Amino acid sequence: MPHSDFKPLSLLSAGPAAATAAAGTEPWTPLPYPDVPRYDARSLLAHWPRLHAGHALPPPAPDAPLAEGWALYHSGEFERAAALGLRHGPDGLALANQATAIYANYLEPREAVRLAMFRQVIERAGAQVAAEPDNCQALYWQAYALGRYSQGISVARALAQGLGTKLKGALEHVIELQPEHGDAHLALAAFHAEVIDKVGALVGRMTYGVRAETSIELFERGLALHPQSAAGMMEYARALLMLHGESRLGEANGLYEKAAALTPADARERLDVELARAGLTD
Repeated sequence: MPHSDFKPLSLLSAGPAAATAAAGTEPWTPLPYPDVPRYDARSLLAHWPRLHAGHALPPPAPDAPLAEGWALYHSGEFERAAALGLRHGPDGLALANQATAIYANYLEPREAVRLAMFRQVIERAGAQVAAEPDNCQALYWQAYALGRYSQGISVARALAQGLGTKLKGALEHVIELQPEHGDAHLALAAFHAEVIDKVGALVGRMTYGVRAETSIELFERGLALHPQSAAGMMEYARALLMLHGESRLGEANGLYEKAAALTPADARERLDVELARAGLTD
């Protein structure tokens, strides 16, 4: 059964000693599921619209190295995908940042390493945004990493450091540039709910410009744009409980059940489905 403090940060738990490890000193934890769909460059492009339904990223050329990198990412080879992306400069940063952020969010068991990885994405994407202020991929992954990093250090502390304002501004700019960016709608919706949960509706509205009704509207719009987003369904479920409490428990359970029943199209979706199943049995 989902509850409002369920944070889908990782499927693995960290031991006390592991939490002190530094990022990049050990191989990344491999994906634990053998039933993940596998892609090569050719099959990737055939499935590209489904795999990137949440954001309008143009596909790479069929014979480009980045096509191989995206195939690795969607097959769950996150470390290899990130390394390949970094070898291709600015053109590869979307791949590198997405692979790093998704791996850190779902699979990295060491808290210190997870936070360091999110900081890497924040810094890389932030530098790209400084050079390309309208780069939606850089803006979105900067915001995604800021959100997960904030959850890791505590939302209240992150808000005090001004990270929430930066996150909100980045997502609003993405939506302004790409009104059909479903994942940006979902992430901004979750931000509104999370801030209200931590500081209250009045302070949230006056200080951070967040509103419960805006959160719900953004979730509805985001899921209309990306109806197969298991992550979006789980975030919506958490938001309903944060904003409305036990009165919306039935709807929250329904969203988790729907997420758990999805057929995953790639590794990240496979991880989301597993989290939904875990939330239902928690």
